[in-house]
Amino acid sequence: MRGRIVVAGLAGLLVSGCAAEAEPVAVPPPAPIAVDVAASSSGGACRLLDFTVIEQLVKVRFDVAAASERVDTYTCVVRAESASLPELTLSVTDIKIDKATFAADVVPDKAAKVTGLGQQAYRRTVAAASGHGPVAEVGWLATEGRLATLSWTAARGVERSAAEKLIGDLIALAKKVDTRAL
Repeated sequence: MRGRIVVAGLAGLLVSGCAAEAEPVAVPPPAPIAVDVAASSSGGACRLLDFTVIEQLVKVRFDVAAASERVDTYTCVVRAESASLPELTLSVTDIKIDKATFAADVVPDKAAKVTGLGQQAYRRTVAAASGHGPVAEVGWLATEGRLATLSWTAARGVERSAAEKLIGDLIALAKKVDTRAL
């Protein structure tokens, strides 16, 4: 009798294993994880910028950076992922020039002098042009003789006075840029 019960039990187990399998349960895909990437990870002049510092000084949150290196010039453009403007551009040229050459050949006409930045510095705003608003620019001769330019290109429709108000924030940001780190 025991043998029959054991055989019947085994047969039941074998038959139940042949039953149709249950439908798979659909599991929703995991939510994407947003990862903040440092501007410096883009290389080039982006190694000299930090999104958090930019946001603290300029009051705009950027989260995308792109860099370029060509001969002795390093460039970085930062933007918000959701819009192409405004954008902030840093350009550093590894060229040894002196203050007299900087003043004569680099400083644009009608630019104002900036004190406390590098060996010599200037600031200016440029009127809006096709496709973008006004541009605020700070240029300086760094202590090691490198030429650096930090410019802000505003979105179309922004008044030039807004770019002029931003110059002070750009100068503060420029003072945080250590061109020797390239």
